[in-house]
Amino acid sequence: MNCRFCSLLLVVVGLIWPAVSSGKEDPSGATYHDFSVRTQTADKSLIEVAGQARTTLLFPFELAQQVVLPGIEGRFTLEQALTRLLQDSPLTLNRGNNGYLTIVPRQVEVVVAEEPLPESTKEQESELPVFERISVLGNRASARGAYDSAVPLDIIAVDSPFFAGSPTMLDALTKTVPSLNVNAQTTNDAAMLVRPANLRGLASDHTLTLINGKRRHRSAVITFLGGGLSDGAQGPDISVLPVSAIEQAEVLRDGAAAQYGSDAIAGVMNFKLKSTPGKGSISVSRGEFSAGDGEHFAVQLSQGIAVAEEGNLQLSGEYQQQQPTNRSVQRGDAQSLTDAGNLFVNTPAQVWGSAAMDEDIKLAVNLSLPLNARHQFYAFALGTRREMEGEFYYRNPQRRQGVFVSAPTSAQNLLIADLDGVGHGLECPVIAVTEQNVLNNEAFLQIAADTPLGQNCFAFNEWFPGGFTPRFGGTVKDATFYLGNRGELVNDWQYDVSAGVGYSSIRYYIHNTINPSLGPLSPTEFNPGGASQLERNASVGLIKSFPGVGFEPVTLAMGLEWRSERYRQIAGDEASYEVGPYAQNVTGAASGFSVGANGFPGYRPETSGAWQRETRAVYVDVTIPVSPSWLTTAAFRAENFSDFGSHVDGKLSARWQATELLAYRASVSSGFKAPTVGQSNIINISTKFGLSGLEDQVTLPPSNAVARQLGATPLTPEESVNVSVGIMADFATDAQLSVDFYQIYLADRISTTSAIPLDEPTIALLIEQGFGEAETYRSAKFFTNDFDTRTRGLDVVLNWRFALFGWQHELLAMLNWTDTQVTRVSAQEIAQRPDAVNLTAQRIRMLEDNLPSYRASIGLTQRAGEHQLAWQLNYYGAFYEDHLDAAAGFNIESGQRVTVDVRWLYNFTEQWKVTLGVNNLLNTQPDLNPYRYLAGAKYPPTSPGGFDGRYVFATMNVSW
Repeated sequence: MNCRFCSLLLVVVGLIWPAVSSGKEDPSGATYHDFSVRTQTADKSLIEVAGQARTTLLFPFELAQQVVLPGIEGRFTLEQALTRLLQDSPLTLNRGNNGYLTIVPRQVEVVVAEEPLPESTKEQESELPVFERISVLGNRASARGAYDSAVPLDIIAVDSPFFAGSPTMLDALTKTVPSLNVNAQTTNDAAMLVRPANLRGLASDHTLTLINGKRRHRSAVITFLGGGLSDGAQGPDISVLPVSAIEQAEVLRDGAAAQYGSDAIAGVMNFKLKSTPGKGSISVSRGEFSAGDGEHFAVQLSQGIAVAEEGNLQLSGEYQQQQPTNRSVQRGDAQSLTDAGNLFVNTPAQVWGSAAMDEDIKLAVNLSLPLNARHQFYAFALGTRREMEGEFYYRNPQRRQGVFVSAPTSAQNLLIADLDGVGHGLECPVIAVTEQNVLNNEAFLQIAADTPLGQNCFAFNEWFPGGFTPRFGGTVKDATFYLGNRGELVNDWQYDVSAGVGYSSIRYYIHNTINPSLGPLSPTEFNPGGASQLERNASVGLIKSFPGVGFEPVTLAMGLEWRSERYRQIAGDEASYEVGPYAQNVTGAASGFSVGANGFPGYRPETSGAWQRETRAVYVDVTIPVSPSWLTTAAFRAENFSDFGSHVDGKLSARWQATELLAYRASVSSGFKAPTVGQSNIINISTKFGLSGLEDQVTLPPSNAVARQLGATPLTPEESVNVSVGIMADFATDAQLSVDFYQIYLADRISTTSAIPLDEPTIALLIEQGFGEAETYRSAKFFTNDFDTRTRGLDVVLNWRFALFGWQHELLAMLNWTDTQVTRVSAQEIAQRPDAVNLTAQRIRMLEDNLPSYRASIGLTQRAGEHQLAWQLNYYGAFYEDHLDAAAGFNIESGQRVTVDVRWLYNFTEQWKVTLGVNNLLNTQPDLNPYRYLAGAKYPPTSPGGFDGRYVFATMNVSW
């Protein structure tokens, strides 16, 4: 912890401690709040009460809209305020089984009677209300329901039936938020370990993530092979969050950089942790795909423990494993080897499918502890350890340059290492590689034999006669810890002071591969290094409502924030990057073997290190009710970065309840996303598919001399202008419709360039910088701000609750249309590359069309007695894929697709229930890959909705 961070904490403690120590302790330990609520309908009153108490309330939305409650003024506990507010009304207060205060109709309170209940009462019991959830996301000043928000907002309870059967929080959200897309990531370096998520057609690091309203750190993984849209992105890892610890997820689909800071261009996701004193649950789940693979096993548990009178300690944990899947065909080149008589080739030679999750452990702790009637201490922590492994591209034993064969000249020869050096002993033969099976070549049989010639001459075909496919994986560790104090000062200001730290690390491993330059001394397993991201945060926030101003209290929020980010690149073991004796020109004889662990060369000490920056920000957020039907909000934020200066942003939003039926909302905001410390400094080497097959590609920081020679300039922040307008209709009390249009202009977007071919002078410059293996590089990339985009879209959400044939039904229909256009691409003014641009035509199409323009879902949940059925139809529109990200003409135009998911839940008792479910009931698959025999992928790897097929699972849940 540096001195600036210590100083800030000391100032914060100095400001808050006198108020805390002077607060009068209430003997009961209850927390009091100042309430000011005018006479209005119950839904608005309850939202205001929850906002002024900074808590969560569940209430029956339809009934609350029909009830008018008197106002209250004064200082009460939350229960006292609700009791006064609801007296003589058809609503009453209840603390539900989940531990939260719940507002219920008086007629559905539990009745103890010796006589059988009359039919009318039974009917009322079958029509228990669906509770409205509220959120403080969207503005810092007041809590709102999704329908009452001035900006598009989704509030998603984790008890949704479609959270069952989803291995991670990320998978669950893709089923409930149509504008959120997550592609399967196979053969994609670290992207298969931390999958990027795309909200509203933007990259994964354009969405800010919060936990309990506090900024969450980004992942250590920078996505180098992200399917085009997320190339170069360094976003947060949502999949590490334990579902068992989350009460609800809140997705703000609107620009919010002026409120929450950098990254909040597409929107904000907030995950609220559970707090259920005395309540607990455990669930066990198992499932697998109908193809007989991908078996998944998971255990989730959570327990709330009452602490003192009003406090709670929530403990949650998860453990899961998942086997890999295989949706491959045999590669054409591998089949040709088999046809030529090579019997050592595996079938399939390369596997395309979901990676294996060997172990995934998640823990969470959430503590709230009242100090007295005015002040509360809180803390939470989350930790994850996950191991995953997948496959890379197949190395053909008669084609892979630098391993088995020489670089292309007039003819290709088998690469043979002369172990005692050229001209110092037995001379190794020259073996031309043709379409014939090289294993039957007489000269090869001589060097493979246990003879003096064979002992002196070595080819990797002796180790891998059928070629090899590297196995790549990593261990992901992720942790978050926050502590703070919130409450009320003597002058009626509410405060929240907090400090936290977030850490993400990944350590890679790769096996079933070699460092070819080491020849027969090469190991077959390597630890090529890793990366870590460390973020520290401290903030002070103040909120005050000014009653008697306007038609409701005007609420002012303001605060200070400090953040430090450190990115570290960790060197691998020496063998993973070592330039061995058989590399190009090392011993004066062009042996021609490539350098480093083939598939993922290790990070060298020269390119490893740590880089850091600090950020300071001040914000103001005000909510002004102009009239009973008009709500306006305004936000301002100024932020200073130690590495590139300051940025200022603002936001205005408004909501107008035009009639009882219709309401309108709109917002306009500016935003920004700062380049990450990792993007500005990382060096990475990847193996990817190119015009001539597999090739090694280096990604350089913009400050590198070679990158500057290729056109790189220092990174600057991305800047955005967001505009959204929406209409909401409330049909009677049982249906709500919202339609929101949005447009996002994003200038100077940060991404990696397309692959830039390297010439001999550039390779020579790399060698001068210490890249001894640079002769094997075929292309380079660097981070740049060189293009602009315009994203337009439409979100339509319909929620309809109705009773039919003795069942209660809830219909949730959602449609998303998103269209992204690249509006500017900067040409590189480099003499060596006239008229060149950073983005190829295929890369531009991936940005514009890789995600389907249309995505929709229709979900129907039905309840009757102990039974609950849930159905969801998912529609994915057509999409484009530049297959293998090769820009080599392998263009895929894939069509639309429909899947159906089903859940059946049965309650044996109030405590025991079982869920049986099927994802993709009809086993629909994407269109076949027209280039499937090129590298073995049966389906386009970036297919939305995945390509593993039908998944069947069962879950047993026990609660108490």
